[in-house]
Order: sequence, then structure tokens, then C-alpha cells
Amino acid sequence: MNFSAILFILFVVIVVIQLIYYLAFLFSFSVLRPEKKIKKHIPISIIICAKNEAKNLKKHLPSILDQDYLNFEVVLVNDSSTDKTLKVMKLFKATNSNIKIVDVKSNEAFWGNKKYALTLGIKASTNDFLVFTDADCKPNSNKWLAEISSKFSNQKAIVLGYSAYAKKKNSFLNALIRFETIITAQQYFSYAKLGMPYMGVGRNMAYRKELFFNNNGFNGHMSIKSGDDDLFINEVANSNNTEISFSKESFTISAPKTTYKDWILQKRRHVSTAKFYKPKHKLLLGLFYISQLFFWVFGITLVILGYNIYWVLALIALRFVTQLLCFGFTAKKLDDTYLVIFSPILELFLVTTQLIIFIANLISTPKHWK
Repeated sequence: MNFSAILFILFVVIVVIQLIYYLAFLFSFSVLRPEKKIKKHIPISIIICAKNEAKNLKKHLPSILDQDYLNFEVVLVNDSSTDKTLKVMKLFKATNSNIKIVDVKSNEAFWGNKKYALTLGIKASTNDFLVFTDADCKPNSNKWLAEISSKFSNQKAIVLGYSAYAKKKNSFLNALIRFETIITAQQYFSYAKLGMPYMGVGRNMAYRKELFFNNNGFNGHMSIKSGDDDLFINEVANSNNTEISFSKESFTISAPKTTYKDWILQKRRHVSTAKFYKPKHKLLLGLFYISQLFFWVFGITLVILGYNIYWVLALIALRFVTQLLCFGFTAKKLDDTYLVIFSPILELFLVTTQLIIFIANLISTPKHWK
């Protein structure tokens, strides 16, 4: 058996693995419809950890305070900022009685560690139900808090939300960032619905304070600078205690990075935590990425070689149709259908970038959250 024949067999196996992932895993969220639940208006503490975010707080805090919700407080955590973040917090507090400020001083043992600052914010919160977002995030509606809190129940102690990035015309980087964000959401929402929650994003998620302290907070990974969101969820989430929220009213919107350097540094921090996931999650996510990478490598190689070209093109078409349907339904649900027609080229760039990030993180790991 020659090289081309072996490569073709491997390519068939890779395509089969990809199809299984899309049909058995990712389609579970793609075809899901949001469930409307009765708005409970339970007492909520919104926690925002900010480090040098004076401008963003001025811009986005009003939309947080303007939520159509009866009983909530906003805990603003100033994580050793060197700009006017604390001053801005105090200005808002002067006119809003439901704001509480936690001023975190520099601590050598926890320097650059967002988890330490968040822990102090959680301890200072009044309510058991906690909703987390970032200073650079804006709720997509004044129903955001009501939508997220409605997912809590006696069994459900964790709510995973979606945080989109603002759209920018004529920017390939912006399209790539939004594409990656949808793919990530597609995965963690799908796995959660299948009873295997493995992560959430700190820009839009919620959990009970009781759950946090019963599981010793971030103690299991306090030394790891990143992962205040995904590592904690990976540690404590299960099929019984986790719910998802993906109605458009429940989204938050963030300003994306505007340079490739800044975005890659951000992704390096995010990717660096994946090696600490539970083994089953690392296996499933790793196999999906490896099969994705080899789909492109083997497919392009076989097309160049011209080996069994009609079968190769048929397999490529089958995989792309499946991927486009799956991504298309998800993109519509997450309000970004513009990306669908560009998804093959965006996927190629994303897979390549992820490989570069993986290699870079083997050489050195990012140290601080900001």
C-alpha cells in the first residue's frame, strides 16, 4: 500500500470522526430552542472585577444599573488599578445605593491574580445568587439579569450565558474573533445540554455563593493565573446543577481586540487553562481539534496529489455541508449569520492560529490576567 492510499484511509477516518462530533455532539445545541421560564426576581449580586477599567465602567455600568429587575446589588471590585477606576466606582456609588465597592490592594502572594480579587468580591456580596460579567461588557437588553436569573432553580446552581463581541465592518480579525466565540459557545452549550458541562465564560455566567464556598472556591487552582471562569466550572459543574441561557436578551456584548498581537495574547491565556480540565474533557476537545487540523492537512494534500480525487472531494463536501448546517443554525441562534458563508476560510485560519498558540504556550505561559 503506497503513501497516498494510507493517507486516503486516514482521511476517511478523520472525516468520520468529524461527522460524529457534529452530529452527536454539536447539533444538540444547534437545533435547540430557548425555553421561556417564569422570571423569579430572586435577590442577585452582580460582581464586576475591574483592573484599570475607568473608561469602560463609565460607558457600561449605566446599562447594568438600568436592568429591569426588582432586587439586585452591584459589587464593584477594584483590583489594584493604577488609573481612575476607584474614583469612577465611588462616583457611581454616590448616586446608587445598590452599589458596593471592594478595593483590593496589591498583595505580593496573589499579584496579578484575578481569582483573589473575585474571592473578596464574592465574600462581600449580600446575596446567594451571583451573576458575573466584566467591565468591558454591556448587556444586550435591560432584561439580561431577569433572563439569566430565571434559569436558577432548586437543582440548577450554575447558569452559563453567552457573551458576543461587537461587530466591526471590513475587519477580518473581527470576523475571526466572532467566529471563534461562536464555535466556543457551540461547544460548551452542546456539552452542557448533553450533561457534560466543562466551561463557561466570565463575561456572562452565574452561580450560587453556596456552591462556591462548598467547593473551596478557587483554592484548587489559585496558583494558576487564568481560569476563574472555566476551571471553576470544569471543577464543580455536572449534569444536574448546570443550565444554559442563550436568548438574545440574555447576551452581553464586549469590545473585541483590534490587533492580532492582543488577540493572540488573550487566546494564549485562555488556552493555557485547558490542560487542567478533567481528562474526559481534554480527550473529547483534543480529539475534535486534532481531527479538525488533520482534515485540512490530509484533505489539501490529497487534492494536490490528485489521489481518488472524486471521493476526496465528496468527503470534503459532506463534511463542509454538515459543518455549515451546524454552524449556520448556531450562528442564527447567536445573532451572527453573516459569518456563515465565510466559515470554511475562518476555520482554516482559526485552526492554524490555535496551532501557533499551542506551540507558543509550550515555550512559555502567560502570567497575569491583565
